Amino acid sequence: MDSNHKEYDFKASALRIGEYLTGTSGSYEEVNSLPDRDRLTYSNGFYANCAAIFVDIRDSSKLPSHYKRPRLARLYRAYLSELVAIFNGYAKTREINIAGDAAWAVVNTPNKPDVDRVFWMAYTANSMVKILNYKMVKAGYETPVRIGIGASWGRALMIKAGYNGSGIQDIVYMGDVVNDAAKLAAHGSSQLNVPPIVASEDFHFNLSDDNQKLLSQDRYRLSCYSGEVGNAAMEEWYEENCR
Repeated sequence: MDSNHKEYDFKASALRIGEYLTGTSGSYEEVNSLPDRDRLTYSNGFYANCAAIFVDIRDSSKLPSHYKRPRLARLYRAYLSELVAIFNGYAKTREINIAGDAAWAVVNTPNKPDVDRVFWMAYTANSMVKILNYKMVKAGYETPVRIGIGASWGRALMIKAGYNGSGIQDIVYMGDVVNDAAKLAAHGSSQLNVPPIVASEDFHFNLSDDNQKLLSQDRYRLSCYSGEVGNAAMEEWYEENCR
């Protein structure tokens, strides 16, 4: 959210707080699919099933010791631009956010094939980073990037939040689905023998049979599934062009 200056009025603030806290629960609808953003107001919300994917760089705090700021900025731009491109390529992606060196998305998943598409995002991001690391070596970057990728599925409450009347607003997804994806991403690639892609039990359950077989129960966290999975077309291109 960008800012625009508007003097704070604590009396108006007290009125707004009271209005928000006494809103009726009937304003929050149970729906089968996340709606378009323009259906949201400051007094309603929607509960729906959705998936979240979260991608984070491992040991990102150490990168500034390897690269000066202009080179580090170019690296982050390359990495984040392609993650956003992957997330943005699906029509049912509802939200894309960048938080520091992490990017995450919320995807509408009314049908099981939609969950498979989120898994496609996960393993496509994994292959993209392989290409990124190759390109980094060609450009003189010595330290490669490692990522963790978390994917979760669950029910979320979608609301509009911000300062009513200011034009400053954002969409918030309340529930465990995004937080779980972030925690799973933090586990991915956290140790030498931990794969980069980690999925929640519910996410794994909603995958197709073939995709379920690509992930195994994680040895460190039995409540999730993990694997080293790549995009077949990208992996073939990598073998032909990045060796």
